[in-house]
Amino acid sequence: MNKVTVPVKSIVDKSALIGEGTRVWNYVHVRENSEIGKECVLADYVYVGRGVKVGNRVKLENRATVYQGVTIEDQVFIGPHVTFTNDFIPRSFNTEWKILSTHVKKGASIGAGTVIVCGTTIGEYALIGAGSVVTENIPSYALAYGNPARIRGFVCRCGRKLETEEKKKDCMLMKCRFCREHFKIPLEDYKRIRKEE
Repeated sequence: MNKVTVPVKSIVDKSALIGEGTRVWNYVHVRENSEIGKECVLADYVYVGRGVKVGNRVKLENRATVYQGVTIEDQVFIGPHVTFTNDFIPRSFNTEWKILSTHVKKGASIGAGTVIVCGTTIGEYALIGAGSVVTENIPSYALAYGNPARIRGFVCRCGRKLETEEKKKDCMLMKCRFCREHFKIPLEDYKRIRKEE
């Protein structure tokens, strides 16, 4: 925990590793054997469970709860009140939890109040809308929201919605009209777009 200041109102286990430049706010609880990267933000009341892995430049906003079994890659945004689950059959009397892994890939953003059901993967730069319940894997660059969360389109790294340009044999060419960046979205992912109900 070199050069990391932990407020007296926060608890960080001695076995936890926190990278340089990470800011820990009040009432944060980081459990044993967790790894937090460099230049992260752990806002008020954040909970990081046992053995959780968090990359560099990640923002965990107020009251985010990240339980055991979760891996978060670099530059991910986790909004306030986001909750990760880690067991499909939770029982208070069960002494043998079956922890399922959840993976959030680089650059993804998860909106406030979202629940991520365990065993899922959220792809690179995916954008999950506020108040969603994620029950299945979300591909890279997908825009998903709702309960359960469904893919509604695809977004650029800047977060703006992509426009469809051309269909190819195995992908859909899409572009961002703001960044002018082009993307090849696999057809199997593109076909998962759900129209508004």
